Amino acid sequence: MTTMTEASVREFRMPDVGEGLTEAEILKWYVQPGDTVTDGQVVCEVETAKAAVELPIPYDGVVRELRFAEGTTVDVGTAIIAVDVSGGAPAEELAATPATAPEPEKKPEGRQSVLVGYGVAASSTKRRPRKGPEITVAEAAVQAAVQQELNGHGPAPVAAPAPAVEEERPRPLAKPPVRKLAKDLGVDLATVVPSGPDGIITRDDVHAAVTAPTAVPAAVPQPPAPETAVTPAAASPGDARETRIPIKGVRKATAAAMVGSAFTAPHVTEFVTVDVTRTMRLVEELKQDKDLQGLRVNPLLLIAKALLVAIKRNPDINASWDEANQEIVLKHYVNLGIAAATPRGLIVPNIKDAHAKTLPQLAEALGELVGTARDGKTSPAAMQGGTVTITNVGVFGIDTGTPILNPGEAAILAVGAIKLQPWVHKGKVKPRQVTTLALSFDHRLVDGELGSKVLADIAAILEQPKRLITWG
Repeated sequence: MTTMTEASVREFRMPDVGEGLTEAEILKWYVQPGDTVTDGQVVCEVETAKAAVELPIPYDGVVRELRFAEGTTVDVGTAIIAVDVSGGAPAEELAATPATAPEPEKKPEGRQSVLVGYGVAASSTKRRPRKGPEITVAEAAVQAAVQQELNGHGPAPVAAPAPAVEEERPRPLAKPPVRKLAKDLGVDLATVVPSGPDGIITRDDVHAAVTAPTAVPAAVPQPPAPETAVTPAAASPGDARETRIPIKGVRKATAAAMVGSAFTAPHVTEFVTVDVTRTMRLVEELKQDKDLQGLRVNPLLLIAKALLVAIKRNPDINASWDEANQEIVLKHYVNLGIAAATPRGLIVPNIKDAHAKTLPQLAEALGELVGTARDGKTSPAAMQGGTVTITNVGVFGIDTGTPILNPGEAAILAVGAIKLQPWVHKGKVKPRQVTTLALSFDHRLVDGELGSKVLADIAAILEQPKRLITWG
């Protein structure tokens, strides 16, 4: 039978799928050991701090090993899958390889280990050999027998090698925070019954071990089965008073960005309530326009266009603060960010060069941006380089808010719910479509006068949308 040489095995390493990202979480494997893969085939889906991305394998071969389990966060550059590219080992041979087969004495030094304190399913990887001299069972028995003779206790029992075999038990699988919790509570993870996927020990498992009655050696009667049966119910996940969710992926990146923005840029927020009845009528008219057929036409489209016109009239607001070089960077382009709520958290993809797009082009770009974000397929590049952002809190029925700046930007516009309200129009109180706008800006870059002018221009356009023609 032919055997696979190390030279025939290619390791696919976690790529930097964003711009300067350092890690990614493996969400799902699409292949298993023994599967045949081809160049360009997607083998897994990973989530970075920006978005979920599918990774294709760059060569043909047979999957030999998955280095990490689903749910593991892996550093960029770490090998995540090994593929035999020799073509000599069929899938049946890999699948039939016994899990207990001994590993070769010499292992390649370049193999990457899994994260400290974590592990992968026993079926997908082999246990790393321990450092130090290896002692066989027979050698351990001989050493034990000699020691017994020296101590004058007679020959060693046959069961003496048992401790050496006991050491071969695999290390319990648990994430670093869970290991720290167990250490703090004095819990031996080897005694904890795991409930997580692939035999991973969770926080609830550790807490359950703490609340479980401790067995007293040689003093407890043999049948304490009723107490043992009652204990797990007290720590049942359904009865838990709290649920802990790991902070990672998009949520972790968003939190870091918002904290950094809130404590770096001095925020100022201004508000204006405006009658948008004419804008709502224009939206209905544009839906019938043949040039916009099949495109996403809604109030957000005209609000975005109004913001772009306001920036054109007040270009100094489209800037960023360069702390390192002590410079204000004026942008002569607008990458318009749209805050989008997705199942993975808040993301802010942006429309590149939105200032140069016609209304149909802007409508098309908005439709693609929203659809891609909802599907969780927004690329990291789409969330880089934004210059100004719109957040539409009105879709949740909210009147307005005080939005936090997207890091590196000077302004963000919050759009509230559009409601039918009594409004003084041409000297009479009439029901009109009304909304409230809120503009937050970086007071290092934007003075009150400039911020007020931008917000007033947006309001004026939405009140009289024909200004899109005269001002735009």
